[in-house]
Amino acid sequence: MASRVTPCRPFYNTEVDYAGPLTLKTFCGRGSKTYKGYFVIFVCFSTSAILLEVATDYSTEGFIAAYKRFTGRRGLCSTITSDCGTNLIGADSKLKKLFKASSKEWAHIAAILANDELTWKFNPPSAPHFGGKWEAGVKSVKYYLRRVIGDALLTYEEMTTLLIQIKTILNSRPLSVLSDDPSDASALTPGHFLVGTALTTVPEPSLENLPQNRLSRFQLLRQMTESFWQR
Repeated sequence: MASRVTPCRPFYNTEVDYAGPLTLKTFCGRGSKTYKGYFVIFVCFSTSAILLEVATDYSTEGFIAAYKRFTGRRGLCSTITSDCGTNLIGADSKLKKLFKASSKEWAHIAAILANDELTWKFNPPSAPHFGGKWEAGVKSVKYYLRRVIGDALLTYEEMTTLLIQIKTILNSRPLSVLSDDPSDASALTPGHFLVGTALTTVPEPSLENLPQNRLSRFQLLRQMTESFWQR
Protein backbone atom coordinates (compact mmCIF):
# COMPACT_ATOMS: atom_id res chain seq x y z
CA MET A 1 0.00 0.00 0.00
CA ALA A 2 1.43 3.37 -1.07
CA SER A 3 0.42 5.18 2.13
CA ARG A 4 2.67 2.85 4.18
CA VAL A 5 5.87 3.61 2.26
CA THR A 6 5.36 7.19 1.05
CA PRO A 7 7.38 9.74 3.13
CA CYS A 8 4.99 12.10 4.93
CA ARG A 9 4.48 13.68 8.35
CA PRO A 10 3.33 11.41 11.18
CA PHE A 11 -0.39 10.58 11.23
CA TYR A 12 -0.96 12.01 7.74
CA ASN A 13 -2.46 8.58 6.94
CA THR A 14 -4.03 7.12 10.05
CA GLU A 15 -5.81 3.99 11.24
CA VAL A 16 -8.34 4.24 14.08
CA ASP A 17 -10.19 1.81 16.30
CA TYR A 18 -12.22 1.71 19.53
CA ALA A 19 -11.25 -0.58 22.42
CA GLY A 20 -12.47 -1.24 25.92
CA PRO A 21 -14.63 -0.92 27.84
CA LEU A 22 -12.94 0.80 30.80
CA THR A 23 -14.58 1.44 34.16
CA LEU A 24 -14.12 5.08 35.23
CA LYS A 25 -15.28 6.86 38.36
CA THR A 26 -16.57 10.40 38.69
CA PHE A 27 -14.11 11.57 41.38
CA CYS A 28 -11.58 10.31 43.91
CA GLY A 29 -12.83 9.19 47.30
CA ARG A 30 -15.83 7.41 48.70
CA GLY A 31 -19.29 7.74 47.26
CA SER A 32 -18.12 8.23 43.69
CA LYS A 33 -20.20 6.71 40.91
CA THR A 34 -18.75 4.61 38.12
CA TYR A 35 -19.45 4.72 34.41
CA LYS A 36 -18.24 2.97 31.30
CA GLY A 37 -15.57 4.47 29.07
CA TYR A 38 -13.41 3.47 26.12
CA PHE A 39 -10.12 4.41 24.54
CA VAL A 40 -9.59 5.34 20.90
CA ILE A 41 -6.33 4.28 19.30
CA PHE A 42 -4.83 6.18 16.36
CA VAL A 43 -1.99 4.44 14.50
CA CYS A 44 0.19 6.12 11.90
CA PHE A 45 0.43 4.12 8.68
CA SER A 46 4.02 5.03 7.83
CA THR A 47 5.76 5.34 11.24
CA SER A 48 3.63 2.95 13.39
CA ALA A 49 3.37 5.68 16.03
CA ILE A 50 0.43 5.35 18.44
CA LEU A 51 -1.78 7.98 20.05
CA LEU A 52 -4.44 7.11 22.65
CA GLU A 53 -7.54 9.13 23.59
CA VAL A 54 -10.15 8.40 26.26
CA ALA A 55 -13.79 8.41 25.08
CA THR A 56 -16.65 8.52 27.59
CA ASP A 57 -19.16 6.76 25.36
CA TYR A 58 -19.44 4.60 22.26
CA SER A 59 -21.16 7.16 20.07
CA THR A 60 -20.48 9.37 17.07
CA GLU A 61 -20.29 12.46 19.32
CA GLY A 62 -17.78 10.74 21.60
CA PHE A 63 -15.56 9.84 18.68
CA ILE A 64 -15.82 13.30 17.11
CA ALA A 65 -14.60 14.80 20.40
CA ALA A 66 -11.67 12.36 20.53
CA TYR A 67 -10.87 13.06 16.87
CA LYS A 68 -10.79 16.82 17.47
CA ARG A 69 -8.35 16.35 20.36
CA PHE A 70 -6.24 14.15 18.10
CA THR A 71 -6.13 16.61 15.19
CA GLY A 72 -5.45 19.48 17.64
CA ARG A 73 -2.23 17.68 18.58
CA ARG A 74 -1.20 16.11 15.28
CA GLY A 75 -2.95 18.08 12.55
CA LEU A 76 -5.53 17.08 9.96
CA CYS A 77 -5.28 13.69 8.30
CA SER A 78 -5.41 12.96 4.61
CA THR A 79 -6.88 9.48 5.03
CA ILE A 80 -8.33 7.51 7.94
CA THR A 81 -8.88 3.77 7.78
CA SER A 82 -11.11 1.86 10.18
CA ASP A 83 -13.49 -1.06 10.46
CA CYS A 84 -17.23 -0.78 9.92
CA GLY A 85 -18.21 0.18 13.48
CA THR A 86 -21.57 1.99 13.54
CA ASN A 87 -20.20 4.95 15.49
CA LEU A 88 -17.32 5.36 13.03
CA ILE A 89 -19.65 5.27 10.02
CA GLY A 90 -21.73 8.00 11.66
CA ALA A 91 -18.58 10.01 12.37
CA ASP A 92 -17.64 9.79 8.69
CA SER A 93 -20.89 11.46 7.58
CA LYS A 94 -20.63 14.14 10.29
CA LEU A 95 -17.03 14.93 9.38
CA LYS A 96 -18.00 15.31 5.74
CA LYS A 97 -20.67 17.85 6.75
CA LEU A 98 -18.13 19.73 8.88
CA PHE A 99 -15.62 19.92 6.04
CA LYS A 100 -18.29 21.12 3.59
CA ALA A 101 -19.52 23.82 5.99
CA SER A 102 -15.94 24.87 6.67
CA SER A 103 -15.15 25.18 2.97
CA LYS A 104 -18.16 27.48 2.49
CA GLU A 105 -17.26 29.77 5.39
CA TRP A 106 -13.53 29.75 4.84
CA ALA A 107 -13.26 29.51 1.05
CA HIS A 108 -10.11 31.67 0.96
CA ILE A 109 -8.37 29.36 3.44
CA ALA A 110 -9.59 26.23 1.68
CA ALA A 111 -7.97 27.48 -1.51
CA ILE A 112 -4.59 27.57 0.25
CA LEU A 113 -4.78 24.46 2.38
CA ALA A 114 -4.52 21.20 0.49
CA ASN A 115 -5.73 19.02 3.36
CA ASP A 116 -9.27 20.31 3.75
CA GLU A 117 -10.77 17.03 2.57
CA LEU A 118 -10.61 13.85 4.60
CA THR A 119 -10.87 10.46 2.90
CA TRP A 120 -12.30 7.81 5.22
CA LYS A 121 -11.72 4.22 4.14
CA PHE A 122 -13.64 1.32 5.67
CA ASN A 123 -12.53 -2.29 5.73
CA PRO A 124 -14.83 -4.91 4.19
CA PRO A 125 -17.55 -6.09 6.62
CA SER A 126 -16.60 -9.05 8.85
CA ALA A 127 -12.92 -8.77 7.87
CA PRO A 128 -10.99 -7.79 11.02
CA HIS A 129 -7.78 -9.28 9.56
CA PHE A 130 -7.65 -6.27 7.21
CA GLY A 131 -6.81 -4.09 10.22
CA GLY A 132 -3.83 -6.03 11.53
CA LYS A 133 -1.79 -2.91 12.24
CA TRP A 134 -4.25 -1.29 14.63
CA GLU A 135 -5.44 -4.63 16.06
CA ALA A 136 -1.84 -5.28 17.12
CA GLY A 137 -1.76 -1.88 18.80
CA VAL A 138 -5.05 -2.56 20.61
CA LYS A 139 -3.67 -5.90 21.82
CA SER A 140 -0.47 -4.28 23.10
CA VAL A 141 -2.47 -1.75 25.13
CA LYS A 142 -5.50 -3.76 26.24
CA TYR A 143 -3.78 -7.02 27.23
CA TYR A 144 -1.37 -5.35 29.67
CA LEU A 145 -3.65 -2.50 30.72
CA ARG A 146 -6.14 -4.89 32.32
CA ARG A 147 -3.37 -6.61 34.25
CA VAL A 148 -1.78 -3.34 35.36
CA ILE A 149 -4.99 -1.66 36.55
CA GLY A 150 -6.48 -4.75 38.19
CA ASP A 151 -9.38 -3.80 40.48
CA ALA A 152 -8.37 -0.14 40.78
CA LEU A 153 -10.88 2.47 39.57
CA LEU A 154 -9.47 5.59 37.93
CA THR A 155 -11.02 8.93 37.13
CA TYR A 156 -11.07 10.35 33.61
CA GLU A 157 -8.02 12.51 34.39
CA GLU A 158 -6.07 9.61 35.89
CA MET A 159 -6.93 7.28 33.00
CA THR A 160 -5.85 9.94 30.49
CA THR A 161 -2.54 10.42 32.32
CA LEU A 162 -1.91 6.66 32.43
CA LEU A 163 -2.73 6.16 28.72
CA ILE A 164 -0.39 9.01 27.72
CA GLN A 165 2.46 7.37 29.64
CA ILE A 166 1.61 4.01 28.04
CA LYS A 167 1.63 5.71 24.64
CA THR A 168 5.14 6.99 25.40
CA ILE A 169 6.30 3.46 26.21
CA LEU A 170 4.80 2.02 23.01
CA ASN A 171 6.34 4.81 20.92
CA SER A 172 9.74 3.89 22.37
CA ARG A 173 9.68 0.37 20.91
CA PRO A 174 12.28 -0.38 18.21
CA LEU A 175 11.04 -0.46 14.62
CA SER A 176 14.02 -2.30 13.17
CA VAL A 177 16.68 -4.81 14.14
CA LEU A 178 19.34 -3.42 16.46
CA SER A 179 22.86 -2.88 15.17
CA ASP A 180 25.49 -5.61 15.64
CA ASP A 181 27.90 -2.93 16.87
CA PRO A 182 28.12 -3.28 20.71
CA SER A 183 28.84 0.43 21.07
CA ASP A 184 25.64 1.37 19.19
CA ALA A 185 22.80 0.91 21.69
CA SER A 186 20.34 3.26 20.00
CA ALA A 187 17.31 2.02 18.08
CA LEU A 188 14.96 3.63 15.59
CA THR A 189 11.60 4.20 17.32
CA PRO A 190 8.31 5.91 16.41
CA GLY A 191 9.39 8.69 18.79
CA HIS A 192 12.15 9.69 16.37
CA PHE A 193 9.50 10.57 13.78
CA LEU A 194 7.40 12.48 16.34
CA VAL A 195 10.00 14.60 18.16
CA GLY A 196 13.25 13.78 16.38
CA THR A 197 14.61 11.58 19.15
CA ALA A 198 13.59 8.76 21.44
CA LEU A 199 10.82 9.64 23.90
CA THR A 200 12.15 9.77 27.44
CA THR A 201 10.63 10.33 30.86
CA VAL A 202 11.98 11.98 33.98
CA PRO A 203 13.84 9.38 36.13
CA GLU A 204 11.95 8.63 39.33
CA PRO A 205 12.48 6.18 42.22
CA SER A 206 10.91 2.79 41.59
CA LEU A 207 7.57 2.15 43.31
CA GLU A 208 6.95 -1.31 41.90
CA ASN A 209 7.44 -3.24 45.16
CA LEU A 210 5.51 -0.90 47.46
CA PRO A 211 1.99 -1.90 48.60
CA GLN A 212 -0.81 0.12 47.01
CA ASN A 213 -2.27 1.24 50.35
CA ARG A 214 0.88 3.28 50.97
CA LEU A 215 0.72 5.14 47.66
CA SER A 216 -0.95 8.42 46.73
CA ARG A 217 -3.10 8.53 43.59
CA PHE A 218 -0.20 9.96 41.57
CA GLN A 219 2.19 7.31 42.88
CA LEU A 220 -0.37 4.61 42.01
CA LEU A 221 -0.35 5.77 38.38
CA ARG A 222 3.44 5.74 38.44
CA GLN A 223 3.42 2.17 39.77
CA MET A 224 0.99 1.10 37.01
CA THR A 225 3.26 2.68 34.39
CA GLU A 226 6.29 0.82 35.76
CA SER A 227 4.35 -2.45 35.76
CA PHE A 228 3.28 -1.89 32.15
CA TRP A 229 6.90 -1.22 31.16
CA GLN A 230 8.10 -4.40 32.92
CA ARG A 231 5.41 -6.50 31.22
